[in-house]
Amino acid sequence: MKQIDNPGFLAKTCRWTLSCLCFLFISVQGFGQSSSDWKLERMPAALETDFALSCLPPQIRPGATVYLLDPEKGYYVSRQGNNGFICFVARTDWERGKFPQDFAAAISYDAEGAARIFPVFQDVAAMRASGKMTAVEVRDTIAQRFKKGIYKAPARAGISYMLAPVMRVFVGEADHLKVESFSMPHYMFYAPYLKESDIGGNSNSGGPMVLGEDNPHGYIILPVGKMEKGQIITENKDLLKRLSDYKSYFGIEPGEMHH
Repeated sequence: MKQIDNPGFLAKTCRWTLSCLCFLFISVQGFGQSSSDWKLERMPAALETDFALSCLPPQIRPGATVYLLDPEKGYYVSRQGNNGFICFVARTDWERGKFPQDFAAAISYDAEGAARIFPVFQDVAAMRASGKMTAVEVRDTIAQRFKKGIYKAPARAGISYMLAPVMRVFVGEADHLKVESFSMPHYMFYAPYLKESDIGGNSNSGGPMVLGEDNPHGYIILPVGKMEKGQIITENKDLLKRLSDYKSYFGIEPGEMHH
């Protein structure tokens, strides 16, 4: 797994790797996608639970609701919480019109995000799990629902924690996409319809940046500092080993353990 410290690369990574969170109002042209790619492998429940919880600060985890993914049905509540926070592992980036088997990003939402943003993830997972829709059809359906206003912007300020020690998501430009694993713990604050220029255009400096300009599920993203990142990696050594033992593509370079 790569060490991601370059601000310019960090900005590009945020824009392209978390596109499952960046909901754009665009018309898209379909292209071929085999419907046989829809079915995901189910992660071991204990591993998926711990991976999902790792994106939250430790003090929030005990009271958080945990959603797990049934590849043939969609998300379901595995553990009911009492503090309003939810967490889960996203396995599909709907906007890309592809069904990768190895996409995995641990995400959490507070009560507002759970009510307004998480339903998109639920719908995408259910559509994929049905086996009746291609990735392009899922993409087009979700895009149309955004245009129709079916999915609403958060009604108040809020936060999504993505503090997991590893994420495996799309990187690269639109015509050269690939799925990679790397470490980039960060905070996301709801920022409906915000533009990058509204916060000073800080993407290339490694500071706060906007993900999802001008749309209802936009965010201000703030990466953690180097010391906090190092602490997160160290505290999650056992989880990282379990993930890499499960699938080697989650592997982390030994040198990064000391950053």
